[in-house]
Amino acid sequence: MNSVFVKALELIVTGDKEVLFIASTSLRFAVSSTVLATVLALPLGLLLSLSSFRGKKLIIVFLNSLMALPTVVIGLLVYSFISKNAPFGNLGLLFTPGAIIIGQIILAFPIIASLIYSALSNRDPSLPETLDTLGIRGIRKYVILILEAKTAVLSALLSGFGRIIGEVGVSMMLGGNIRWYTRTITTTIALETSKGNFELALALGIILIVISLTINVLLHMGIRDV
Repeated sequence: MNSVFVKALELIVTGDKEVLFIASTSLRFAVSSTVLATVLALPLGLLLSLSSFRGKKLIIVFLNSLMALPTVVIGLLVYSFISKNAPFGNLGLLFTPGAIIIGQIILAFPIIASLIYSALSNRDPSLPETLDTLGIRGIRKYVILILEAKTAVLSALLSGFGRIIGEVGVSMMLGGNIRWYTRTITTTIALETSKGNFELALALGIILIVISLTINVLLHMGIRDV
């Protein structure tokens, strides 16, 4: 076991091309998905926190329910729409980076939207009225509200990123785990472990642990000073 661990560290330290490609691919997919999910989730979080309308509670309950949805279920749902004979099969998305990113957006969206809603709901209730009194409206008003809760909003983004980087179901089902194309850290760990290639699997596992620890450090310590 010690020799396996040493070889895994050697793969990381020497900059093995496949290890670097898989790690960078995972990060690229996760960052892209988090950014796009945030673009979609932020307006909804703002709407839920600033407005009262019929069906609001239902939307919140729905978002909270989606947060616990298994990744394989999301993968299956997206697969049913983009597979060969599916409604969007002619787009050729299946087993491409685009398919993975779509699935990961769906995975992260309810997490980010729910946490942003919670963050903005905990603001000073008089702040929106104060901004209106000062004549600050529209996009500028929303930017100020977001900045007031920036620590919690950043926590929402990091939580969404953390959920994405560690998922396996979406990437496996929609990306096909194609070498030098759609392989991610988690899908490669699953594949290489089943093949008995523990050095590569362990090297990627170490990288994933480092990424996860970094996210947790940022969540609990670093972003307090932002």
